[in-house]
Amino acid sequence: MDSPQTRDDILLALERQEAESSAYWSAFDTASFFQPIGTSWSPADTVRHLTKSNRPVVKALKTPKLVLRFTFGKSRRPSVPYEDLCTRYRGLLAAGGQAGRFAPSSHTESDPEAWRHSILLTYGQILRELREAVAHWPEKKLDQLQLPHPLLGKLTIREMLFFTLYHQRHHVGVVQRNLQALPREA
Repeated sequence: MDSPQTRDDILLALERQEAESSAYWSAFDTASFFQPIGTSWSPADTVRHLTKSNRPVVKALKTPKLVLRFTFGKSRRPSVPYEDLCTRYRGLLAAGGQAGRFAPSSHTESDPEAWRHSILLTYGQILRELREAVAHWPEKKLDQLQLPHPLLGKLTIREMLFFTLYHQRHHVGVVQRNLQALPREA
């Protein structure tokens, strides 16, 4: 994915990512979807984590801008480019950064097929809501207002959207690498 810069770049990247991630996660059969990958989260847990971490971003983007300004303040610096934010996030992860309160719960359901459907439906819905919320933000406001991130600190709205895009891609990559690292059966 090219590095997004403008709101329209972000919207296009979100739309593309929604289609790609939906296809990726839906390709897992039910048993594989819920199976932990070695000592790592299962694909289901990963999707639940992504949903859980996207939900507050959607909520914030739907909040009146004046409320955000009074709650989290106005940014006093320009937004950093996408790649710089991604590099900083990877560094924090390498230093031991964790999902914390955004980790998926240990909750399970008795009907795995119905639960898989529900997880994927909720994830798709939150991604659509994210795109719809971003579409209502003027380009200029993306750099003026800020939100808190548990690892990265205060981010401009643009940076939070960069993070959200990267975070999705990061977790798909983690699952892919973890699956490739599993020992092959003879």
